[in-house]
Amino acid sequence: MTRRYRALVDGGYPYFVAILDGRVAGYAYAGAYRPRPAYRFTVENSIYLDPSFHRRGVGSKLLERLVAECEARGFRQMIAVIGDSANAGSIGVHTRGGFKMIGTHPNVGLKFGRWLDTVMMQRDLGEGAKTVPGK
Repeated sequence: MTRRYRALVDGGYPYFVAILDGRVAGYAYAGAYRPRPAYRFTVENSIYLDPSFHRRGVGSKLLERLVAECEARGFRQMIAVIGDSANAGSIGVHTRGGFKMIGTHPNVGLKFGRWLDTVMMQRDLGEGAKTVPGK
């Protein structure tokens, strides 16, 4: 976990931890969407919550802060890769955060003895694709 944190932060990506009642309620970070230079303005987000803190607005607050920080750093698109089409909580948090459904990869993950779909959602950051960065 420390190695991942260092790689993200040293790479210029944001990483946040939510503390509630003296406990880690969750964390969120953004990282490279793809390693090739063409994708340098696109990030993939990850949000993880302690189940005892679900439905308390923690995920939405983490996502809101993550979006703002990515915009401040000049990123233009954010992709959410949600590892289970049945994860209504994560899909709802992203929908409320301005993400749109862009597709589903059926049966691409195997976890706890069952196949999982991957849901893809996306939102613009800042000016999105309306302008080319640096122009």
